[in-house]
Amino acid sequence: MDKPNALSTWLDRPATHISIAAFIVAGMLGALGVKLLLHDGALLNIVLLVAVAGASIPLAIALVQQLIKGNFSVDILALMSIVASLILGQYWVAALVVLMLSGGQALEGYATGRASSVLSALAKRMPQAAHRAGESVVDIAIDTIAVGDELIIYPHEICPVDGQVVSGEGSMDESYLTGEPFLIAKVPGTTVLSGAINGNVALTIRASKIASDSRYAKIVEVLHASEENRPRIQRLGDRLGSWYTPAAILIALASWYFSGHSERFLAVLVIATPCPLLISIPVAIIGAISVGAKRGIIIKDPSILETIETCHVLIVDKTGTLTYGKPSLTTIDCFGDTSSDMALQYVASVERYSKHPLASAVVTAAEQQGLVRLKVEDVSEAPGTGLTGHVAGKLVTVTGRGKLSREQLLAMPPVAPGLECVLLIDGKLAGVMHFQDQPRAESKPFLQHLDSRHHITRVVLLSGDRPAEVALFASGMGITEAYGGKSPEEKVEFVRQATLKEHTLYLGDGINDAPAMMAATAGVALGVNSDITSEAAGAVILQSSLVSVDELMHIGRRMRGIALISAVGGMGLSLLGMAAASCGWLSPIQGAIAQEIIDLLSILNSLRMILPTGSLSDFESRPL
Repeated sequence: MDKPNALSTWLDRPATHISIAAFIVAGMLGALGVKLLLHDGALLNIVLLVAVAGASIPLAIALVQQLIKGNFSVDILALMSIVASLILGQYWVAALVVLMLSGGQALEGYATGRASSVLSALAKRMPQAAHRAGESVVDIAIDTIAVGDELIIYPHEICPVDGQVVSGEGSMDESYLTGEPFLIAKVPGTTVLSGAINGNVALTIRASKIASDSRYAKIVEVLHASEENRPRIQRLGDRLGSWYTPAAILIALASWYFSGHSERFLAVLVIATPCPLLISIPVAIIGAISVGAKRGIIIKDPSILETIETCHVLIVDKTGTLTYGKPSLTTIDCFGDTSSDMALQYVASVERYSKHPLASAVVTAAEQQGLVRLKVEDVSEAPGTGLTGHVAGKLVTVTGRGKLSREQLLAMPPVAPGLECVLLIDGKLAGVMHFQDQPRAESKPFLQHLDSRHHITRVVLLSGDRPAEVALFASGMGITEAYGGKSPEEKVEFVRQATLKEHTLYLGDGINDAPAMMAATAGVALGVNSDITSEAAGAVILQSSLVSVDELMHIGRRMRGIALISAVGGMGLSLLGMAAASCGWLSPIQGAIAQEIIDLLSILNSLRMILPTGSLSDFESRPL
């Protein structure tokens, strides 16, 4: 992509087009004043000529730049109309065309600004300064934060970067990032995420990432990328322009040739000038992005709005996608003098500071049994080593089988279906906790409605879990095609082969799903558990809900319909106007007014995308 120069950047600004529109309006008002007060036709023409020439220069430059790049835009008709109007002495017509062109571009800026206001709010939500701790607290810009800097997060402030708590005991609201509707306890050693809202206690954290690499910045970056990407449906405008522009010129020339009246040539060109007409397509797209953002759906690649409705094969992951990804504790195996209550109490005391998928299950089980949480110190959760902390004077470690010694492995029970974690107290094996993940309440009804509502004719369960577990789960979901024990490489190959035959939609949530998402026609990630998955997906569901996936499908369907109505309907009206103009039923000035009305109708139709709507989901989410 060519880097825009300063002139191109200036010409693309809505303020530029507003200024041009204001300039031509001022010229038209001046000309009207000359006519009413001085009755001087020559001076009137000079005023209009100066206004049109001055306003046309930046517009002409922009159109010429497009032609140099090979973009034979329909806006070239506007330039031809202006030139023809000036040659034929139709200065009022030229002024109206300039006003129509600049006004349309200004309306685009207003419309897209309104549609993308939700995305802008996400960026504005992030603080611009942080409080660096030291001999004295110094306010610094967040883009100057370095890894290792100690920062103070005051009560109710938004955390600027990812990091770890150094001092202070409190809580943070991470629901905006994780979808969890509760506060996460924070003590020295626990992790914090950028974008989280601090509670009532000031915390000192040590930055583990710079601001641009932190979780919240990644989400905002994805949103900005979604606005800049050029989806395939946008090419509809290019395709229409490729035949519409030559057709309009031929009709104009033919009407001039057969009638012998040059004004008919001008009238056809004027009404054929759909200056903001094809703007309606990107307006509809930005509107769809806004609607998605309001519903917790980040549309990273807008082309998914078109492709998701063309997919007939759904390939779906199991854990965290069709299941909640929140296992519940089922049994505890104890060793030595450790009782099940003691094991649960010790593990729950440290796990409340962890973001591990099993942590909430342990904490919930302890709360249900009324076990009191013990004081924990020196919490540490280094990647790949497990969670450690001192509980009641004992060193508690929560880890997996892969970190045990050979002697400890011999004492372990056989591997059972589901998930597990191992408890070590002062380095000795103390217990093994077993967990089971539950299917989402909406999983089965969601899958059942896909065939009739979204033309999904084939559902494939593709998982890395043990084949026996995957087969059992698939039968409960009504899925007839299930494959377990698949590595990320095998997933990619399966998706690639399926996509060669039909359009595929991949739905997953883990890092190992990212390559498969890239291989599918469209990819959707549930949750923001992995930056890698979010980057690979065309859309990210922040609330990790299948209802939101269904909403995404409906948003895409609605956007596509609105964009097509705006583009095709607007051009259809323009063709009718050209026919009337070629027959002499519309003068150039009447054609300019008619085209202005057509363009406004097209853009207003696209703005329907951001209007409030009812439910965008058409299946009933009910317990199994």
